[in-house]
Amino acid sequence: MTTKTTKTTMGTAVPETGTTARDLVWALDPARFAAEALGIAPDPWQMRVLRWAGQRLILNCSRQSGKSTITSVIAAHTSIYQPGSLTLLVSPSLRQSSELFRKVTGHLQQLEHPPKRIEDNKLSYTLENGSRVVSLPSSDATIRGFSAVDLLIEDEAAWVADALTRAVRPMLAVSQGRLVLMSSPFGKRGHFYEAWEHGGPNWDRVKVTAYECPRITPAFLAEERAALGDLWFKSEYLGEFADTVDSAFSPAAVKATVSDDVQPLFGASLSTSLSTSLSTSVARGGVSNEAVAEAVAEAVADGAGQAGNVVAPLFG
Repeated sequence: MTTKTTKTTMGTAVPETGTTARDLVWALDPARFAAEALGIAPDPWQMRVLRWAGQRLILNCSRQSGKSTITSVIAAHTSIYQPGSLTLLVSPSLRQSSELFRKVTGHLQQLEHPPKRIEDNKLSYTLENGSRVVSLPSSDATIRGFSAVDLLIEDEAAWVADALTRAVRPMLAVSQGRLVLMSSPFGKRGHFYEAWEHGGPNWDRVKVTAYECPRITPAFLAEERAALGDLWFKSEYLGEFADTVDSAFSPAAVKATVSDDVQPLFGASLSTSLSTSLSTSVARGGVSNEAVAEAVAEAVADGAGQAGNVVAPLFG
């Protein structure tokens, strides 16, 4: 950070001339950068995240555990030490994206020698080395114009629409960019849950409960459990994926009703279609009243002929 000219060491940009040992350490070790340059004392799990070198990371963390702080450090470090990089910050709303972006810019301002920003506004900045950090709301329409993303951070990922994830993942293909999903759970549904439970070995997973955060007191957690109830408390503070709160039936209850020994009321085709539709809803975390209605409508549409042949004699 002491000169404008850079070279690359192990994929990380470091100053070409006038390099101090401290500069080199910070470039190669984001955890040391956080502690020494920014004055942050990372928790053990945060140290692991800062030194993460994979491509897919999912953080299932309690509220107020420090996940936003530590991922904002990664974003700032990437922009400084990877010239020409593009980092996108995505959240369910523009306000939330802006909050995460403010943390990133706050880190830059804390540095003894802040990098020069040639473009700077409330939603993005561009450094003199060509790196950009852009904050965006959860809308696939506004994000599709970006490509060759080096780092994509999705905040409150359990609340981000699945359509957005489908829109952004191709942006990582050519750049071999890194994807970070962070959130507390919101039911057994959506891409955050699917990545955590069924994403396979491509994902590095970190789970942090509120009891592992030294800044959250047991007294506060006792008060929260009493105020929120077990379902919300376990979701918000213990990282547990509970059945969705708007489900008319739990996934286990729906699965228990399926039997090969019962003769289908409207024939095999309609019954199979209905079973498939309901199974899809179960896989997404439960069966709400709306999901039941939608599944039945789809099944009836697929097997309307058979349903009509059976139902018509009943009323004719």
